[in-house]
Amino acid sequence: MAASTTAAQPMPTAAKPKKRSHLLSDILVNGVLLLIVIAWLVPVVSLVISSFRTRFDIQTSGWWTVAPHRAWETVTTIPVPEGVDRNGVMQIQGAQGTFEQFRDGVQAGDTRLIWIGNRRLGNIEIQKQGWTTNAAFTLDNYKEVIGGKTFEIRKPDGTTLTVQGTDMLTPFLNSLIVTIPATVIPILIAAFAAYAFAWMKFPGRRPFFIMVVALLVVPLQIAFVPILKDYAKLQLNGTFLGVWLAHTGFGLALAVYLLYNYISTLPREILESAFLDGASHFTIFLRLILPLSVPALASFAIFQFLWVWNDYLVALIFLGGTPGNQVLTMFLANIVGSRGNDWHLMTAGALISMILPLIVFFGLQRFFVRGLMAGSVKG
Repeated sequence: MAASTTAAQPMPTAAKPKKRSHLLSDILVNGVLLLIVIAWLVPVVSLVISSFRTRFDIQTSGWWTVAPHRAWETVTTIPVPEGVDRNGVMQIQGAQGTFEQFRDGVQAGDTRLIWIGNRRLGNIEIQKQGWTTNAAFTLDNYKEVIGGKTFEIRKPDGTTLTVQGTDMLTPFLNSLIVTIPATVIPILIAAFAAYAFAWMKFPGRRPFFIMVVALLVVPLQIAFVPILKDYAKLQLNGTFLGVWLAHTGFGLALAVYLLYNYISTLPREILESAFLDGASHFTIFLRLILPLSVPALASFAIFQFLWVWNDYLVALIFLGGTPGNQVLTMFLANIVGSRGNDWHLMTAGALISMILPLIVFFGLQRFFVRGLMAGSVKG
């Protein structure tokens, strides 16, 4: 039997432009994602590196100098030669320039000369370019932020500097005391409210839900003054309970809206079967709604936790800025405000404050991808 051969069919001309458009689309999307990743990574990397550098390195050089780079290094220092015209053009070691130019640095080949001092009394630093690095890392910044003890720091010139460390433990515990209840309370209240709006029939359900959603557009700053007046009458100013109630009120609108959108999409067949078995609304809420709503609850828990943990304004207004009531954001703000140039403490404290939110985020993110509803209803 003769084998039949089939001629290769040429690729349709319409497929080539389509393939090229897909390639350009992929390049564009990946390029934008790469730019976003770089934009996020650069400040994070700079923060991590700066937190391990000495205070003197941070004040005198950029964080990127930890990588090998070419820089001018002083080789020797010589006195200003006699007889040069200090008010005119001078010729020193093969370099020519005025006093102002030498102050900025005059380059002659691979050598640079810099005038150190004033016009009458000064010396000339002779520098040469070479490969160097400022990768002198230390844990002193973290010890100074966390320990709260007195530390002796050695300067580059050999002298020692005695500094008083800060105590970060109390603000850290205060942030935990504020954040955990301010995250759990609105989630519980919002879950009950979302279930009621989604599956229970009562008079005024739709107007009440519209009012809750409308609260999303109200700026929280306009509520500070009336709440402070009420807190003054109830003696809640400066208490943790006052901050918990404030964060609960400010976060409830978004929580109810997000949970309602999720709970209202749950299969009706599950609830109808439970009702036929004689279950009450409370039993259905505890046994069915809460387990099935874990992804929505976890997503809002992440948002609320990050919002409260990083909050400064609400805590400052309702809790106050006294040392015993300070949260982490107030502590970090005081480091910058009271210490001025102590950025080495700011970077170390900021990195420590990021640890717990990262743990919460990576610990709860698995609930975003879990298909809890998969296979719960057949057909």
